[in-house]
Amino acid sequence: MAKAKSAFVCTECGAEFRKWQGQCNSCQQWNTLSEVRLAASRPGGAATVSAGRGGYAGDLSREVVDLGSVDLTEVPRLSSTFDEFDRVLGGGLVPGSAVLLGGNPGAGKSTLLLQTACKLAQARRVVYVTGEESLSQVAMRANRLQLPTHGLKMLAETSVETILAVAERERPDILVIDSIQTMHLEDIASAPGGVAQVRESAAALTRFAKQSNTVLLLVGHVTKDGTLAGPKVLEHMIDASLLLEGGADSRFRTLRGQKNRFGAVNELGVFAMLEQGLREVKNPSAIFLSRNEEQSAGSLVMVVWEGTRPILVEVQALLDDSALGNPRRVAVGLDPNRLAMLLAVLHRHGGLFTGDQDVFLNVVGGVKVLETSADLAVLLAVVSSLQNRALPRELVVFGEVGLSGEIRPVPSGQERIVEAAKHGFTRAIVPRANAPKRPPAGMDVIAVDKLADALEAL
Repeated sequence: MAKAKSAFVCTECGAEFRKWQGQCNSCQQWNTLSEVRLAASRPGGAATVSAGRGGYAGDLSREVVDLGSVDLTEVPRLSSTFDEFDRVLGGGLVPGSAVLLGGNPGAGKSTLLLQTACKLAQARRVVYVTGEESLSQVAMRANRLQLPTHGLKMLAETSVETILAVAERERPDILVIDSIQTMHLEDIASAPGGVAQVRESAAALTRFAKQSNTVLLLVGHVTKDGTLAGPKVLEHMIDASLLLEGGADSRFRTLRGQKNRFGAVNELGVFAMLEQGLREVKNPSAIFLSRNEEQSAGSLVMVVWEGTRPILVEVQALLDDSALGNPRRVAVGLDPNRLAMLLAVLHRHGGLFTGDQDVFLNVVGGVKVLETSADLAVLLAVVSSLQNRALPRELVVFGEVGLSGEIRPVPSGQERIVEAAKHGFTRAIVPRANAPKRPPAGMDVIAVDKLADALEAL
C-alpha cells in the first residue's frame, strides 16, 4: 500500500512546499502555510476524460490552430432573469463558464441563486446542489419567496464524485453548488473547507463545466476582512468572481464584479432585500439620493462611475473638536488612508486646518466608492461641515485632487454631467478638462483647475 504524502500549501497564493516555513517565498506572506495530505499515486497510465456536450475529449492528439482561423461567432448567453445580475456578468451567463459568488453570511447569496435557479428551471435543465441545508429547508425558503418550484432538480450532497456522477446523468445546463467550502473529494485526506479540498473540488467541478458546456455557479464564503475564504488559486480557476455586499441593517445589496473574463470588471448591480426575496433596483441614483428637505452642512452629492454607468450618491462629513491628542479619521465607504492625504492637501493648498478635529465620513446607502473621482466632493463636504455652512441642494461635484492641489480630470466626465442633469441638478463643479463645450440645458458647469478655485466657487 502506497504511503500517503503531505505538503505545505500557502493559503494566499497556492504555492506548495515540502517543509513548513514561516514565510512563503512566492507571495512573501507570513504564517500562511498549512499542511495538507496528498493522495497516494495510483499505478497505471494517464487517466482519460470522456467527451461531453462541448465536444472536448481531453486527449493529446489535438492540433494547434492559427489564431486568425478561430471562429469569432459570439457565444450565446443565457439570461439569469435579473437585468442587474446580467449587467454584472457582462450580458448573461456564458455556457461552459464557472462563476463564483461570495459574500458575508446573510447577504443573500443562496436567495439570489435560488431565485435564479427556479426561474431558469422553467425553460432550462437546472440542478441545485446544497451542502449546507436540507432539501426541506430549501423548499421552505422557495415557498416563502413564492417561487415556481416545478422543474428544479435538487440534490443534498457534499461528495464531489457523487455530484459529478449525477451531473453526468442529468446533463444540466446550469449547475449550482452551495457552497464550495462544504464539498470534498474522497482521495484528499483532509476536512472539507481545507486548502486542498477547496482547490481540488473546484478544479474537478470547473473541469466538468468546461467539458460539458455547463454553466457552473459556486457559492463561496468570505473571511472577516471581506476576502474570499480558501486558497487564492481558487480565484484563478474560475471565470468570474462576484461579491454580494450589504450589512444586516440595510435592505440594499450591491453585487460587484471583481473578476470577469466575459465582461467589464468592477460593474455594480443593486438589489433590495424584501419579503419576497431580492428585487433589482432599476435606478440606483434615485435610491441613494433620498435626502431630507432641509439641507444640512457637510452633505454633498457626487457622481461616481461604476462599471458602465454613472451613479449619483451622497457623501456626508462631520467635523468635531477632538478631545484626544491624535484626532480620529473614520471613513465608511471610502479609503481612510486617502482621507488623511486629502486633509493634508486641504491644509497645504486650501489654508484650512483640521488637525484638531475628529473627521467622520460616510457614503449614504452602504456604497463603497473605489475610484478617485470622489476626492473633490469629499473635501468640499469637509469644508462645509468645518464652516457649518450648508451647500446648495442642486450642486453636484466630481474630480480627482492631486498632491499639489490640482484638480485632475476623470473618465466619462460628459456622461456624469448628463446623468446629474437628468436628476434635476442645475450646478456642477468639475475639472476643467471634463467641462463640456455645450452643457446640458439648465446646467451651470463651473470648471476648476486648482483646489483654491473650487473653494472660491463655493
